[in-house]
Amino acid sequence: MSEKAKLSRRKFLLAAGAGSAATVAAIAAKTVPQAQDAAAGAGDKKRKGYQLTEHVRRYYETTKV
Repeated sequence: MSEKAKLSRRKFLLAAGAGSAATVAAIAAKTVPQAQDAAAGAGDKKRKGYQLTEHVRRYYETTKV
C-alpha cells in the first residue's frame, strides 16, 4: 500500500468524524432554545400537570399504613 493511499484513508476518516460531530452539534443547538422557552412559561398561573387537590389528598390518606 502506498503512503498516499494511507493518507487519503486517514483524511476520509477524519472528515467523517468531524462531519458527524458537526451534525450532532447542529441538532443539539436547535433543541436547546425550545427547552428554554418551556422553562420561561413555567411561571404562568395556569399550570398543567400534577396538582395537589382535595381528591388527591384523600387518596393519600387512604394509602397510609
